[in-house]
Amino acid sequence: MTAGPRPPAPPCRPAARPDAQGHVPTPLRQFVLKVHGRCNLDCTYCYLYRGQDSGWRDRPARVGDRVMEHTAARVAEHVGAHGLDHVRIELHGGEPLLAGPAPVLDYVRAVRRTVPDSCRITATVQTNGTRLTDRGLEQLTEDGVRVGLSLDGGRAAHNARRVDHAGRPAWPAALAAARRLAARPQAYAGILCTVDLDADPLDVYHSLLELGPPRLDLLLPHANWGRPPPGLPGGRPGRHRPGATPYGDWLATVFDAWWDAGRLRTRVRLFQEIVALLLGAPSRAEAVGLSPVAAVVVETDGAIEQVDSLRSAYRGAAETGYDVFRHSFDTVLRHPGIVARQSGERALGADCRACPVGRVCGGGNYVHRYTPGSGFHHPSVYCADLERLIRHVAHRLEHTVRTTT
Repeated sequence: MTAGPRPPAPPCRPAARPDAQGHVPTPLRQFVLKVHGRCNLDCTYCYLYRGQDSGWRDRPARVGDRVMEHTAARVAEHVGAHGLDHVRIELHGGEPLLAGPAPVLDYVRAVRRTVPDSCRITATVQTNGTRLTDRGLEQLTEDGVRVGLSLDGGRAAHNARRVDHAGRPAWPAALAAARRLAARPQAYAGILCTVDLDADPLDVYHSLLELGPPRLDLLLPHANWGRPPPGLPGGRPGRHRPGATPYGDWLATVFDAWWDAGRLRTRVRLFQEIVALLLGAPSRAEAVGLSPVAAVVVETDGAIEQVDSLRSAYRGAAETGYDVFRHSFDTVLRHPGIVARQSGERALGADCRACPVGRVCGGGNYVHRYTPGSGFHHPSVYCADLERLIRHVAHRLEHTVRTTT
């Protein structure tokens, strides 16, 4: 990164105070930093580049030095104001390795040299794997940057929809990346996989295990009541066909394989979160539970936004109007969208608050609650599926406890 004038260190701010409704903001601990705003793949289901929010076209393709420096200063300011001892920075895109590992490393180093030594920084880059070379992985590993892969499964057939702009399959390069990471477990953050009902759940699960990930994130496709996911009927909240829980069935099948394995071959975050919530622990993920979301995105132009998944709802849904040049992250904490995603049970509709599994489900992912014309104050479009999965996990957990005590 070329040298340039450093932004002035912003003054330390006092800890967050309750607003007029009594809400106390939760400090941000996860900073998603966009390294590259374009992608070398043209996945057929991509909600970002094929969705309705094309705001990415108006931003620089690559993050510049000035944005990196100001972002680092804002992270340091937030860490100092709240006395944080650990934060996560996640380098994203587009495809963050589109220009090689150098911009990723520049961004990580900018944050590390600005944030106080008392705060531990965990750095991860999330990639499609097609640009991860041996040399690039070596450089990332030397700087302590872990690598997460985005795949649709562990076989070519699972990844048929992941192609480049010429229609060529991404799988061969992605498989090579997975093998490189399996050989360097200290650098392997895990695999992110979106559920595809057309793929056999056990085949997907076991094929991913063959790639040796330390963790799997199984995600529901981003959808809402205006644009329901494949396999579920459209309509308004509460209008599911009775018994139609294809995503819950898919995930329950994988859960049984994971639970019955006899030894833990990998962590599956969704399952671990549900088990922990059933046992009374707080959630740590946005997909389930009521714990406040403590993540924010910084775009390549320095704009501060909410999580990218909101773009699947409508154009501009992720925008806050703030940027790292003029606004602190404490200011962002007062944004209505951030407040809503930190308000726990208060942000849920009456149906969710009355639901017997509501405190475990937490209404599901915030974006999946969206209904055109009336916003996010609804059950998830995956409501029935989440209840199916949670009740299944509870039943298996209860049986295990009974038979081992």
